[in-house]
Amino acid sequence: MLLIWWHHAASHMRGMKRLAALMMVPALLAGCAQGPTLDQRLSTFVGLGEAELVSALGVPVRVHEAEGRRFLQFEQRRNVAVAPAPGFYGPAYGPWGPRYGYWPAPPGIAELRCELTFTLREGRVETFTYRGQGCG
Repeated sequence: MLLIWWHHAASHMRGMKRLAALMMVPALLAGCAQGPTLDQRLSTFVGLGEAELVSALGVPVRVHEAEGRRFLQFEQRRNVAVAPAPGFYGPAYGPWGPRYGYWPAPPGIAELRCELTFTLREGRVETFTYRGQGCG
């Protein structure tokens, strides 16, 4: 009797493990799913006129014309928190005077920039390029 119960319980546990694994598949796939790439997002601007591009991205920071083409450069900037450098800094001071020892360094802030340049020919976006750590 105990052997039958053990076999039934073990079989039930295997079924539960399979069910749990099947239930995790959509969650794992959703975790891997990403939105469109930067190239895909920027390619939607190809073929648009200059006014539509400026309407969507704002006023460019630089405009240059050469060999029948017009170059519009846009900048995007954002600040992100970064982990502090390993190690410690300075003695700690409190309301009761200096403490012996050191405090961990505070986190820092980094500015990430992305420069987007659109090339226009005959008033329409022909190509684009981008560079910078903040592109992505």
